[in-house]
Amino acid sequence: MTCIKALSMATAIAASLTANQALAHQAGDIFVRAGLATVAPDESSDGVAIPALDIAPIAGTEAQVDDNTQPGLTITYMLSNKLGIELLASTPFTHDISANLNGYSPGLKVDAAEAKHLPPTLSAVYYPFADSGSAFQPYAGLGLNYTIFFEEDVDSDLEALTGTLAGASGPVPMKLKLDNSLGLALQLGADYSLDKNWHLNASVRWIDINTDATFNSALGKTITVDDVEIDPWVYQVNIGYKFR
Repeated sequence: MTCIKALSMATAIAASLTANQALAHQAGDIFVRAGLATVAPDESSDGVAIPALDIAPIAGTEAQVDDNTQPGLTITYMLSNKLGIELLASTPFTHDISANLNGYSPGLKVDAAEAKHLPPTLSAVYYPFADSGSAFQPYAGLGLNYTIFFEEDVDSDLEALTGTLAGASGPVPMKLKLDNSLGLALQLGADYSLDKNWHLNASVRWIDINTDATFNSALGKTITVDDVEIDPWVYQVNIGYKFR
């Protein structure tokens, strides 16, 4: 009877070790995760300036950017059981941009533009407790982000305001250019293994995104907003699969 108990205990221990090894990360593992990513800008900017009308940056004015949620994808390659390289990708994010002109005219806020961007981010990620084989694995990441802005469209409200400021008889057609951005990205996240292949994932990032906005009009009137610090928090929830 004692031998049977000992054999059963040994079998249980071996099964537990095997399960832990299956959950543990290993060099060469590839994680593919898909889900939803929300970009929530924590923006600030210099004041709105109108060089063509000799109007310097106006105190109490700034650009503001709203939140947006899109499908997101991350791919991670483990260099060791604790250290990996992760690439963040997504479908384009679309943001409405408004101009808070309270410092120019109390209570004035104008819908200024809409723009899309792609924020590919490459990070080194570190799993401090990977050796434990636990189903729950927190991690931290540090990387670089390159944000590409495109399809910038000026809102009719801003075109109407520009026409008024320029003394035109009506709205003035305008174009917007947002400079691309290169900056640091910080990340905290966690995986929870459902089995040896599937896992749940959640993460939060802070990304340093800075741009300059230039609005050019058909009348040659230019409105600029320098040093727009978008600096978004990016929240992501995913389902992941591990290839080994």
